[in-house]
Amino acid sequence: QVQLIETGGGLVQAGGSTRLSCALSGRTFGSYYMSWFRQAPGKERVFVAGISWNGRRISYADAVRGRFAISRDSAKDAATLQMNSLKVEDTAVYYCAAVVDTMAVVSDSEHSYDYWGQGTQVTVSS
Repeated sequence: QVQLIETGGGLVQAGGSTRLSCALSGRTFGSYYMSWFRQAPGKERVFVAGISWNGRRISYADAVRGRFAISRDSAKDAATLQMNSLKVEDTAVYYCAAVVDTMAVVSDSEHSYDYWGQGTQVTVSS
């Protein structure tokens, strides 16, 4: 069974930076599109950023474009979310998600994804 393990997160000052990582392990097949979603208290889970298996297709939510950067490691089995210029409204639980990559993946729909990480808290202080 495929599992996604998230690391990183914690408390960071507004205007600062932090980084999340998501490692894919288990009984994997093919290559995976990987994304980050987030959920703030009382809000629905929303798309943040996604990246294709080879890094050639990248998508960002409007709220984070220009501040966050998603990338893949050299083995293409992990995704990193670099979070810069953080705002208080970025405070949320961040979830990694993955699905076998096809050109038909709808990156910003949580229904596209078969596998999810455990979630990690990012808190941005004012």
